[in-house]
Amino acid sequence: MKIFQKGFNFGQDGPGNRLVYHLQGCNMACIWCSNPEGMNINGGKEYTIQEIFDECKQSRMLFFSGGGVTFTGGEATLQHKELLEILKLLKEEKIHTCIETNGTSPKLKELLPFIDYLIMDFKHYDSDILKKYTGVGNEVIKNNFEENCKNERQQHIRIPLINRINTDAPEEFAKYFSRFDTSNTVFEFLTYHEYGKEKWKTQYKVKDGFVPRETLNKFTEVFNEYNLKLITT
Repeated sequence: MKIFQKGFNFGQDGPGNRLVYHLQGCNMACIWCSNPEGMNINGGKEYTIQEIFDECKQSRMLFFSGGGVTFTGGEATLQHKELLEILKLLKEEKIHTCIETNGTSPKLKELLPFIDYLIMDFKHYDSDILKKYTGVGNEVIKNNFEENCKNERQQHIRIPLINRINTDAPEEFAKYFSRFDTSNTVFEFLTYHEYGKEKWKTQYKVKDGFVPRETLNKFTEVFNEYNLKLITT
């Protein structure tokens, strides 16, 4: 398994204190990405599944407040075979598991039985616009979201808000989500930041990405009107 970063984090990568593995490689090329070093599948450091499993077991005492292990990226599902293997082992060991994903993998459903907490991005309601800024459309993302709703699967949907890219129509997001049973779904807005800007080796393309307070307030208002449950982590 290729990993470019690992360490503990509390509350931001799933519930409680968690050992977070950033898996190498991503099928998206989001122009605002804060971890561009994780995009190329050929980077990172190689670990065996056993090495990761042993480290997780040794860290069990640190998984307080309902914590556990989170696999993120890059895009964790690109290493689907290895991810499935380690998730099964952790499940057998009764260690709480979480993944953070962009939702583009058609194989996500194969992982779900071994995931205790699912965090999935939903970056844009319009597939063509999403493809313009990330290189990938949202057809599979929508399918995964809708299947999770249909099967009453827990899901934590994160919407990264970037000014002038996806902040023009909060109603379009809310209208789409409200078509489905979201009783097991929570939504979270992540406003744009530039923490990863200096990591980019090519030109950083986001201009004026910071989100005004009134825009965030509008999204919050609209989602509340549609009875979509919001959380902040």
